[in-house]
This record gives sequence, structure tokens and C-alpha cells, in this order.
Amino acid sequence: MKTYKIALGCDHAGYSTKESIKSYLEDLGYKVWDFGAHSEESVDYPDFAHPLAKSVNEGEYDFGILFCGSGNGVNIVANKYQGVRSALCWNEEIAKLARFHNDANVCAIPARFVDLNEAKLIVKVFLESEFEDGRHSRRVNKIPIK
Repeated sequence: MKTYKIALGCDHAGYSTKESIKSYLEDLGYKVWDFGAHSEESVDYPDFAHPLAKSVNEGEYDFGILFCGSGNGVNIVANKYQGVRSALCWNEEIAKLARFHNDANVCAIPARFVDLNEAKLIVKVFLESEFEDGRHSRRVNKIPIK
């Protein structure tokens, strides 16, 4: 297993799942930074998704994992950053394809629609899958706006 630096972030709806995933990743030996939220008190997801995405974009962290109710809000925010390829992942297969075909570096998980066991599997597959390169590199290289 590679030792990646992982950034985590969430809003109030994703707090419980994020906390469990944080412990799970630390138990697996990953270096984890928690951008918050730090409670289930209602907050605005951009306040946490922006700093995480910025840190992944700047290379401070290898991967980011974001949680909110639907996963959509944090995913939209993360994809505002040129070097971030955030994927909304609701099962293992989607997470694997996000890495294999799209070289995703942020995984957005819909905490209200994915149970904790599935979230752990999504994160595990996402972090263990490698980009396939080849024809997919050509496609990924066409994503940035120049």
C-alpha cells in the first residue's frame, strides 16, 4: 500500500461518516488532515470544500475525500479548481472507474445515500486504484481550460 496524504472535508450532513472514515484511514496507516466540519451543527459546504480542493490542487495532499448529503455540492465546488478532478462516488465500481478512466483525485461521497460500510469500500477502492493511462490520458489532458 502506498502512503498517501489524504485531505478530508464535509458539511454537517457528512460529519458522522467523515469521522468514521478518518479513523478507518488512520488505522490503515494513511496520513490524514481534517478540514472540517467538526460537528453536526449546520454549516455551508463551500467553507470546507474550497480549502480541501485548493490544497489538492496545490499538491499539498495526494487525494481529497469530501462528504455532504448528496455529494453534489462538495463535488461542484471541488471541480472549480483547475487541477482537481472530483468524482461523485456512490459505489465501488464508480470509484474504481473514476480513478482508472478519469484520474480523479477527489472523491465526493453522498453521506445520506451511502451507509458506512459502503463508504469504507468506496474509499478503499478509490485509494487503491491506479489510473490506466493510455487513451484515458489523452482524454484527461483535454479537460483543463487553457
